[in-house]
Amino acid sequence: MPHSRSRPRPRPRRGAAMAAGRDELVSRSLQSAEHCLAARDFGTAYAHYLLVLSLAPELKDGVKETFQYTLFKWAEELDALSRIQDLLSCYEQALELFPDDEVICNSMGEHLFRMGFRDEAAGYFHKAVKLNPDFNDAKENFYRVANWLVERWHFIMLNDTRRNLAYNAAIQKAVLLGSKSVLDIGAGTGILSMFAKNAGAQSVYACELSKTMFELARDVVAANKMDRGIKLLHMKSLDIEIPKHIPERVSLVVTETVDAGLFGEGIVESLIHAWEHLLLPPKTKGENGNCEKYGKVIPASAIIYGIAVECAEIRRHHRVVVKDVAGIHLPPNVKFQSPAYSPLDTEETVEPYTTEKMSRISGGYLALTEYFEIMKVDFNNLQELKSLATKTPGQISVPVTKEGTLDALVVWFVLQLDEEHSLSTSPSEETCWEQAVCPVQDLADYWVKPGDHITMEASCQDCYLRIQSINVLDLDHEMEVVKSFTRNKDHKDLLSLGNEAELCSALANLQTSKPDSVEHMCILESTEIALLNNTSYHEGFKMAMKRVLSSLAPEKLCQAMDTQCQDNEACCGTGQSYTAQNIPEPFYVLDVSEGFSVLPIIAGTLGQVKPYSSVEKDQHRIALDLISEANHFPKETLEFWLRHVEDESAVLQRPESDKLWSIIILDVIEPSGLIQQEIMEKAAISRCLLQSGGKIFPQYVLMFGMLVESQTLLEESAVQGTDRTLGFNIAPFINQFQVPIRVFLDLSSLPCVPLSKPVELLRLDLMTPYLNTSSREVKVHICRSGQVTAIPFWFHMYLDEEVKLDTSSEASHWKQAAVVLDNPIQVEMGEELLLSVQHHKSNVSITVKK
Repeated sequence: MPHSRSRPRPRPRRGAAMAAGRDELVSRSLQSAEHCLAARDFGTAYAHYLLVLSLAPELKDGVKETFQYTLFKWAEELDALSRIQDLLSCYEQALELFPDDEVICNSMGEHLFRMGFRDEAAGYFHKAVKLNPDFNDAKENFYRVANWLVERWHFIMLNDTRRNLAYNAAIQKAVLLGSKSVLDIGAGTGILSMFAKNAGAQSVYACELSKTMFELARDVVAANKMDRGIKLLHMKSLDIEIPKHIPERVSLVVTETVDAGLFGEGIVESLIHAWEHLLLPPKTKGENGNCEKYGKVIPASAIIYGIAVECAEIRRHHRVVVKDVAGIHLPPNVKFQSPAYSPLDTEETVEPYTTEKMSRISGGYLALTEYFEIMKVDFNNLQELKSLATKTPGQISVPVTKEGTLDALVVWFVLQLDEEHSLSTSPSEETCWEQAVCPVQDLADYWVKPGDHITMEASCQDCYLRIQSINVLDLDHEMEVVKSFTRNKDHKDLLSLGNEAELCSALANLQTSKPDSVEHMCILESTEIALLNNTSYHEGFKMAMKRVLSSLAPEKLCQAMDTQCQDNEACCGTGQSYTAQNIPEPFYVLDVSEGFSVLPIIAGTLGQVKPYSSVEKDQHRIALDLISEANHFPKETLEFWLRHVEDESAVLQRPESDKLWSIIILDVIEPSGLIQQEIMEKAAISRCLLQSGGKIFPQYVLMFGMLVESQTLLEESAVQGTDRTLGFNIAPFINQFQVPIRVFLDLSSLPCVPLSKPVELLRLDLMTPYLNTSSREVKVHICRSGQVTAIPFWFHMYLDEEVKLDTSSEASHWKQAAVVLDNPIQVEMGEELLLSVQHHKSNVSITVKK
């Protein structure tokens, strides 16, 4: 028989052998990864997990959480080592393996945001929210970044029908007169470009620097079926070249790159470049012909106006008006200034004004002068634009018409779009604009009366309107000084002065009442100045700290707390003085509140206390040292805690290896009106660092809210339909960036109608965690019929059962916040609504059930 031999045994298939080898490698790599994790070798563990998941993708679900943990720990190490490229590569690899993992997307966004890549961070946060709408960390991150990417004024401006109508009419008129090629500088959502295309412009170009706004404009233009007629450029207008980016010079530039002080968004620089490189030459006077052959700018010109005002709200945020804070003397050799104080010789370019909606400012304001013209600018005159930055500051003198305290100069402008159409940003107009506010600082006397003159210098420098050298002059009194002065001069400089402004400038130089010489300038944020002016805040802390220290060791507490012993000895209740041998163990007090704080110095007045401040800035430390010295504290009394801590993120540590804190002061509420991020985690650590009987301040916080109807909050939070934008479909695209919580509100002046009484919404207890209510349902009784559009909220912070700080009080440095509803709810008086309130980190979410 052929083939009578027995058949050989079949050899194992190659594939089976490979699978067995793969399984062995996967198993060993998993064991190695776990071993590396135990040894905290996160980099090697991460490499093993990458190998495992590339070889065995079916294991993804089983190792997902461990892989995430390993990735995050390894990323922290890479971040600390500044190995940024390696960090980003790790996240890219992780997202290839888990493209739909919202936790990895969110973490990637957090790293990008810390690196300053806000646009890219927003993309990852947005994706994380889309993947899991209930992922609170991602939602909170996206809300914060959304405010950076699409600033709230975009919504307000797009809802301003008057503004849209005026721009549309001016653009339509220019196009009908022959301006057929248009460049929109700083396009935003592209609405001005669409006005031009709708008016019949043949070629429309639009440039936008922000990546987010560029992509938003691209979607808007496509949705309105104009993507073929409008060419969008993701770049600054200063970088546009012909013919590389646009084929030829245009006949019309439209722009609204203006801020509350007109020049702050770089309109002068961009228009100089446009006239030199992108626009056709302007039509000369008396010249006729086709407008298509000439260049033109909308807006055509502007006039800047100002008025001097008394305003207590501006004063308390920009001028320290108290001399003593809870018994602490503020010495004259420490001069506090707000950031709006901007000498030209500073190396840092600081915005020399703040902005306010003066029609809504708390407490109102009093006009001390008539409004006056500060400056004119012709945007269609290249030489005038070029001369603005080099022009000598203009001298202005304004007569005072009413008696009062000079607190600020309020500035606005009229934007002349063309001969027929204009926009005013005056506080008396219903407009989307705020006004620029130049706080008056550094005067010997702020009281003015009719007969006085306010003098100033106005210029456009560093792309900002600058109003400086503000003085108050009593001309009747000062004229005698001038006459006496000029009689003793050989030349006639002063007598030859041609106008009142120059005379007033000369008088300013003759002022004999100069303020005390400044030894140290300390720049504080406006909220820090408002806090320093808040006497009840500091008195409350002093009282609460005194009670805690008294309860810990009454015999050690100094009774003479308000009068420091001149010999720097600690006086106890019996009148005895402690010597070096019998000085008792001090109380340790740590202040980790944000920003500048004098609370540690106040604590130092309460006997045997060793206070620690966590201020970061050198200028703040110098100021606190000078204040301590002026109050007869030994220099070593106050310690700066960050000098003792290697890692600033770990400020909550023991004062010494064998000591604990008597009091820890935490910042629970941000100045914006939101709860500080991770405050409950900080409180948990703080409780472990307190001595027996020690306290955290505040001990607990109650959150209050009420239902209101407010069209203003709706318009500041989202674009309302297509009517406001003249039929263009913009709302669905920009409203992707709407944030349900509005911050930095002033409820005392917010246009709204209360529909309920205030109710308690949440309790956050820092000392007794089992009393917390991070999730709660609250019934609210409707006391007035209307439409619920928002739920403003604020906080009562209890330092103890007797001392309460109200973040909505008139003297508060805190603002308030509000949850704005996506869909307003119609209610009738007598009804009840059920609010579901949840707190996660600094994010408060409130849903309404009828």
